[in-house]
Amino acid sequence: MSRAVDRLPAQFFTGILAEVAAARATPGAPIIDLGRGNPDQPPPDHAVAALQAAAGDPVAAVHGYPPFAGLPALREAIAARYRADHGVVLDPEREIAVVPGTKTGIMLATLACAAAGDAVLLPDPGYPDYLSAIALAGARRVPLLLRAAGGFQPDFVGDHAVAAERPALVVLNYPSNPCAVVERPGTFEAAVAYAAERDAVLLNDFAYGALGLGTSPPRSVLAVPGAREVAVELWSASKIYGMAGWRVGFLVGRADVVARVQTLIDHTTAGVFAAVQRGLHAALTGPQDGVAELRALYRARADRLVGTLRAAGAEIDAPAGTFFAWWRPPAGLDAATLLREDRVGVAPGVGFGAEGEGWVRLSLATADTDLDEGARRLAAAVTRTLP
Repeated sequence: MSRAVDRLPAQFFTGILAEVAAARATPGAPIIDLGRGNPDQPPPDHAVAALQAAAGDPVAAVHGYPPFAGLPALREAIAARYRADHGVVLDPEREIAVVPGTKTGIMLATLACAAAGDAVLLPDPGYPDYLSAIALAGARRVPLLLRAAGGFQPDFVGDHAVAAERPALVVLNYPSNPCAVVERPGTFEAAVAYAAERDAVLLNDFAYGALGLGTSPPRSVLAVPGAREVAVELWSASKIYGMAGWRVGFLVGRADVVARVQTLIDHTTAGVFAAVQRGLHAALTGPQDGVAELRALYRARADRLVGTLRAAGAEIDAPAGTFFAWWRPPAGLDAATLLREDRVGVAPGVGFGAEGEGWVRLSLATADTDLDEGARRLAAAVTRTLP
């Protein structure tokens, strides 16, 4: 049996779902689940229509194997969207790979860059499935510590363990899941310089790139001078267009890394269903009003959640990006207590890394009535706990 499979960690989100399901089976008020980051808004109508039209096309080419490298029109649309949104000019032939979801893209990018025993810098706290990727590669994890005092930004100079490494891959994730912050000025520049000096690949997981909740949109790492020589970026249709179940995204940037990921796609997934690609093409090239509306929706939800908790005496920062809030509850409150006593499911911070101990992640991708009820219950728990 493969040792790579044996190295995989327990699936964090599967465990959360199981705990919430078990709690639902016990008597009490309905469970409010703020632990899962599953987009609750549908895709744009024009994208769904394009998907439906393509799936109903009797032409065999639509339902046969898609081009492994993705539809040329989709790669062109991706390049146009990056140019419009980030001022980054991409070569559709050499610098874009269509991937079957960003989660798969994380696995492929890690396998393309890191071999057994290689060091990989991972944000801590960070998305738990980064650990799955390095387990499959047999690589060695080096924590890139993100702390509240530093605005949840990495320190490539002052962190001596990081400064001493020569990693194969450096992973960033801004806007950050779970920390709900965006990259501060200088963070990407420091990361690009660090990767260039060590001949490492820099990967920014840009899954929440469209969900900046502040006044300025989050920056692509590829906008940094010199980044094209060291960096790739993963983009997800799941969050910006509500297409989580469609399993499509893309990797862009450094051409030789994109080529290696494309080779892995050729040998494993053999591309993405053409109808899904046509739906994403319609979303990318069509009206973007829905994206602005989505940001406004999550900003309003964040304001209500944060306001309710602060009114009860809780300390919580307003999220600057993603559809999450990152909260350190008062002593005596943790994820297990909130689920058991208040019947609110949250994601325990320690599941995102040792630096997440004592924190919880709250999802804004929840129906407004459930979010408001969950906030009310969390506020009551704070009131009960604080002296």
